[in-house]
Amino acid sequence: MKYLHTMVRITDVEKSLDFYCAKLGMHEVRRYESEQGRFTLIFLAASDDLETTSGDMASTMRAPCLELTYNWDPENYGGGRNFGHLAFAVDNIYELCQSLMDNGVTINRPPRDGNMAFVRSPDNISIELLQKGDPLPPSEPWLSMPNTGVW
Repeated sequence: MKYLHTMVRITDVEKSLDFYCAKLGMHEVRRYESEQGRFTLIFLAASDDLETTSGDMASTMRAPCLELTYNWDPENYGGGRNFGHLAFAVDNIYELCQSLMDNGVTINRPPRDGNMAFVRSPDNISIELLQKGDPLPPSEPWLSMPNTGVW
């Protein structure tokens, strides 16, 4: 068995691509639009997984991807919390969290331990960020930053 992708439904393509690509650093590797089905599928890969993709169906089946599903007819998906979360290993959790904050993203669970943080996507999907390798030494402002909302 091999992990292929995780699908999340989104309500705004531009806001979602801004969050996942511009702010979180993922890359769009494939897009499929179905006029008959009235939906768009957008496949994203993390930077470390790009070498296994080339934009075709076969290559996106080799890399773990995030599939964003946009249904053209509006629907209310409510409470992304029941989905669980997406998890990404990051090079420097403090730098990424600071960059996310600087770009208007709320850090719901700050990386007080130098290892783990949680944020939310525009569609309320919980995103877990984990430090690659050993945790970074605990430091301010993260050490004393309280949780915000839920994750």
